[in-house]
Amino acid sequence: MMKPVLTLFMVVLLIAGLAACAGGDKESRAMAVRQRIGQSYGVQYFSQIEQVQYTYNVKKGDTHARRFWIWEPKFDRVTFDALDYTDPITYYRKELQTNPSIMLKSIDAWFINDNYWFLFPFHVAMDTRTTVEDVGRKKLPMGDGEAACAVVTYPTLGGETPGDVYELYLDDNYRVTQWLYRRGGSEIPTRIATWEDHRYLGPMVFALNHRGDDGNFRLWFTQVGVKFAGVDGWIFMD
Repeated sequence: MMKPVLTLFMVVLLIAGLAACAGGDKESRAMAVRQRIGQSYGVQYFSQIEQVQYTYNVKKGDTHARRFWIWEPKFDRVTFDALDYTDPITYYRKELQTNPSIMLKSIDAWFINDNYWFLFPFHVAMDTRTTVEDVGRKKLPMGDGEAACAVVTYPTLGGETPGDVYELYLDDNYRVTQWLYRRGGSEIPTRIATWEDHRYLGPMVFALNHRGDDGNFRLWFTQVGVKFAGVDGWIFMD
């Protein structure tokens, strides 16, 4: 007959083993979701980008703002053009580490916001500081129906979006159809929006249009182009 102490020990080991397997399965599902999102947008080609350009347009009520960007990911070099207001400004983002001007801080805050709207699926795939959780199917935040949902959480300290949480609602190809953004992990959603008009640019895919849930918010991208290594000139969106 097995002694009570040994029996208890075996039970503890069994529970620990099952928990480890469950935890590993959860982590593997999360990793699979991260990879599938990235692959559906062409993250495997991101390292070949020499420059990417786009004009960020946002309309809130009667207010329309637009900002033109060129980003060189390998050097983290940014060119910003406010179009009707100032001459273009070019800077390396590493300059922000040594006493940047107030103007440069403001420009870079715009860059982070606009870049995340434009390239968020690529950030999800490449930024391993985030945690990605596969939470199964959930009701869509806008409209009827449901979709597979992945929750992306940023660390509370450091980084460009500390503590921010994004709920991504995915179609069968793991492309984002809607997202729910909670700044700093707030319980109240900061922004709910659609992800629409997915288009190929070379081997990569970008979502060009977003609509809010209140009818007063629209965000879209124009003048979209990419310059790939080994390819002459820019490739522009049709």
